[in-house]
Amino acid sequence: MALDCHMHMVLDGAYWKSAIGRHAGGVDIPWIRRILSRYQERGYTYLRDGGDRWGVGAAARSLSAEYGICYRTPLAPLCRKGHYGAFIGTAYESLGEYAELVVQARRQGADFIKIMISGLMDFDRFGVLTEEGLPPAQIRELIHIAHEEGFAVMAHANGARTVEAAANAGVDSVEHGAYLDQDALAAMVDNGTVWVPTLSTIGNLRGKGRFREDAVVRILDSAMENAARFAQMGGLIAPGSDAGAWAVEHAMDSEMDLLTQCIGSGTEEILKKGANRIQQKF
Repeated sequence: MALDCHMHMVLDGAYWKSAIGRHAGGVDIPWIRRILSRYQERGYTYLRDGGDRWGVGAAARSLSAEYGICYRTPLAPLCRKGHYGAFIGTAYESLGEYAELVVQARRQGADFIKIMISGLMDFDRFGVLTEEGLPPAQIRELIHIAHEEGFAVMAHANGARTVEAAANAGVDSVEHGAYLDQDALAAMVDNGTVWVPTLSTIGNLRGKGRFREDAVVRILDSAMENAARFAQMGGLIAPGSDAGAWAVEHAMDSEMDLLTQCIGSGTEEILKKGANRIQQKF
């Protein structure tokens, strides 16, 4: 299955500031062509970008047909001012401002809306997030506003209650999804939410010495156990590596390897169902 349902063309798997700086004077088209060629050589036919505010993903989309790739992007992801996501997305202060950005995204040709509704995992401390998620009522409104404009919604979301709130609000896909419990998993199953667990962002940290190894291993074990449980519950899982994140190079095999390890028998068929839903909605 050669597709990636969560990647970032603007990033390069090394240092995010220098990767973004590559496009500071304008989008680096030769860079994009090199990366698209890499995906093409490895047989990829579908890429869903997590977005950026410099137009890198949009430029990749405009070139992707030359490489036989269907490419989807939200343009810039949207984040609450003062919360995680401002390094790569566009911040809003109120729901009214968010609604205006959604309308603007429609005018500018976004394929879907991506919202940032929680922090990241603290890779040195198991069970800890860099910040908690937005309030459930606010998450519900963000998803409702985007749906009213005809968009599917991708949500960067970690933490059981944040993911549960997003699923119950009808979010179309959850990205990452660290530290889920039975209620959160059940909410995604019941609402037909596609989960893109991006296991590579954890698994590829092993042995690198950047974070505490014992914490990284525990975080990965937890994520893989939840992915296996979700698959057993009949949940929709799609492969997405978060390519461009630290230690996750473009067009790597690590995500499929990790998903296969935790899901086991029938992995390809299970992932095909989730990937098909992503391609239908996004």
